[in-house]
Amino acid sequence: MTLPPNVYDAEPIPEAAREEIERLLQSGDLFRYTAPEDAPVTLLETDFAEMMGTRYALAVSSCSAALFLSLKALGLPRGARVMIPAFTFAAVPSSIVHADCDVVLCECGDNYRIDLEDFHAKLPNVQAVIISHMRGHTSDMDAIMKACDSAGIPVIEDAAHSLGTLWNGQKIGTIGKIGCFSFQSYKMVNSGEGGILITDDADAVARAIIMSGAYEHMWKKHKARHGENSNDLVEALERWQNKLPLYNLRLSNMSAAIARSQLPELARRVRDGRRNHDRVAEIIEQSPWITVPAKLEAEVRAPDSLQFNLEGLSDDETRAFQDAAAARGVKVQVFGMSTDNARAFWNWQFITDLPELPKTRAMLLRACDTRLPARLTVEQCQTIAQALVAAAEDVMGQVKAYGT
Repeated sequence: MTLPPNVYDAEPIPEAAREEIERLLQSGDLFRYTAPEDAPVTLLETDFAEMMGTRYALAVSSCSAALFLSLKALGLPRGARVMIPAFTFAAVPSSIVHADCDVVLCECGDNYRIDLEDFHAKLPNVQAVIISHMRGHTSDMDAIMKACDSAGIPVIEDAAHSLGTLWNGQKIGTIGKIGCFSFQSYKMVNSGEGGILITDDADAVARAIIMSGAYEHMWKKHKARHGENSNDLVEALERWQNKLPLYNLRLSNMSAAIARSQLPELARRVRDGRRNHDRVAEIIEQSPWITVPAKLEAEVRAPDSLQFNLEGLSDDETRAFQDAAAARGVKVQVFGMSTDNARAFWNWQFITDLPELPKTRAMLLRACDTRLPARLTVEQCQTIAQALVAAAEDVMGQVKAYGT
């Protein structure tokens, strides 16, 4: 039997980063504000803003830090209600708590996306919205932005899993007021830890820059992307100097050099990740016990993992499927069946008055997740797919035979 590949190792850091890393090691110049200009963090911000087509980018210590700073940059009052989808990672509601705001959870359907009926019902009672494109699945951004724009409610995009995704041809992360991305090891760009936020709003990014840790006059080293007028940013930074707390969430030069070297690799990774995802989905959907929710029409995905639902399995059979897949060399996480899973909303016990959300709970109890990095070959992906189909047959084959 062909063994499934190791899906946990990341791609090697590109050779292009090595000279800069060696220079940093020799100089010890790891702090983003030491150089008078063009520090690695500054260059990463400029290149990322160019790539995304936005005026500003701010690199920080994590996507969680980017979400927190985005909320603080909006100037929300203490206790402001911020709505998020109930299917997301625990760091997202944690960023809201950190920003002294209150979490409002919105139901998600079995396609992993926001339930628009629940979204519209809760929108009048919130002051901001974070849309988590969880695991790269895009909710209906046309409907969401229309409702939020009409109500004057700002939208932050948590695009940690969606670098390279398009919605009606527009890059995810550029649709809301602020977009936040992750450079954690399992993402399309890997610096181990790190994140970045993007926006066209000079006042919002100025607030975020200062609060990220641009003390004294360090903010003068920030600028708009090449070719953009920086006057709006300078005026905003001067306006907010010394008026905001410093949270010190900066990215280091070393992490920036590693991340920046991978930006030219993004198009290939997106292409290969989509190819791998679609090939595995095509194979596993041949099983009567597995479904892969279809993408929305406006969505062009950039997946780096695979999600699918189990159909017609009991709780015990679902657990048995996890075990059978593991025995065949493929780790499958059922979000709602994994003890203390950080993506199961009922485990977020730091939220006061945690609601019951039956649609999201039902989805999470059968929604499966497995790593599918872009570096895998088609043949390796087929091995994974065949193992998943066989695992379902291990558990359900006899059941079906007796039922026919």
